[in-house]
Parts: sequence; structure tokens; C-alpha cells
Amino acid sequence: MQRRERTRHLIELGGLVQKAGLVDLADDDRATIYGALLELVGKARSEAGDTLALWKRRGRRAFDAEEADRETGE
Repeated sequence: MQRRERTRHLIELGGLVQKAGLVDLADDDRATIYGALLELVGKARSEAGDTLALWKRRGRRAFDAEEADRETGE
């Protein structure tokens, strides 16, 4: 069961990379996507909690906007 949960979790994370537009932006090049993610991690580590808090707010607003769009049928 843990393997299935882990697989689902990884698929969801991949979906977020796709949803954010990184796959299209990087022309589906895995090395570019990985490099971009490594850059984000480096930035987050060097700027402590400020960056993570910003990303969390931005992501939450995006999820909320999508939910509102689904509820209104747009």
C-alpha cells in the first residue's frame, strides 16, 4: 500500500510541474526542468522562510482561483 501511495504522490507532484507551465517552458527537457527546480531549492535555502512563505501564498491563491472557476463552471 505504501508503494501505491508514494506513486500517487509522485504523479501529483509531476502534475504540479505540468500545471505550473514548466514542462512547456522547458520544451519537455528533463535536464532543464531539473536544473530549474535545483535553482528554486537553492534560492529558497539562501533566503530562508520568506521565499517559501511567498510561494505558499501564491500557490494557495492559484488553487483557490481554480476551485472558484470550477464552482462557477468557467
